Amino acid sequence: MSGPFILGLTGSIGMGKSAVAAMLRELGVPVFDADAAVHELQGPGGACVAAIERAFPGTTGKAGVDRQKLGAAVFGNPAALKQLEEIVHPEVAELRRAFLADNAAAPLIVFDIPLLYEKTGQHGLDAVAVVSAPAEVQRQRVLARAGMTAEKFAQILKLQVPDAEKRARADYVIDTGVPMSETRQAVLALVQSITAGQKVPRAPL
Repeated sequence: MSGPFILGLTGSIGMGKSAVAAMLRELGVPVFDADAAVHELQGPGGACVAAIERAFPGTTGKAGVDRQKLGAAVFGNPAALKQLEEIVHPEVAELRRAFLADNAAAPLIVFDIPLLYEKTGQHGLDAVAVVSAPAEVQRQRVLARAGMTAEKFAQILKLQVPDAEKRARADYVIDTGVPMSETRQAVLALVQSITAGQKVPRAPL
């Protein structure tokens, strides 16, 4: 295989994707965090700040983009959201290309993409791993977050591809509804199999 194996990592809110990404990093796997890239681009001196201010006046300041003001400017407005995505997505793609170049010698690279099925698609990926847990576990995790309500959670779920569909479309499913040691072992087995060039048995649905 020429070049790294590129694995997309995704999962719905509260499924444990961040924990799995951390496990991958602990194993020495380079992980590109799409959300962190957006925060960098919209932070102080970020490459997107000036363009966002031009498009949405009053939504930025010394600290970069005011996420609450920007959110209010695009919420419920598909045209405004599309305009924002046209500013941000090319810059994220540029950071991703640089990340790929910097890690060209790695056998495996992971792209952590929260909205992979909802927005970005699978272009450029060799496979997709979905992080999943039972619905009741997901609900408990999300409602334990500060400021989260059942109503907000329901709204978020409406905007996301259902977990069952993600599991069905994924090449690999990583279960976080089990003890963390089991999840960690599953992540290790996946990394070892991919880097050895083996086909990993698909997790049962």
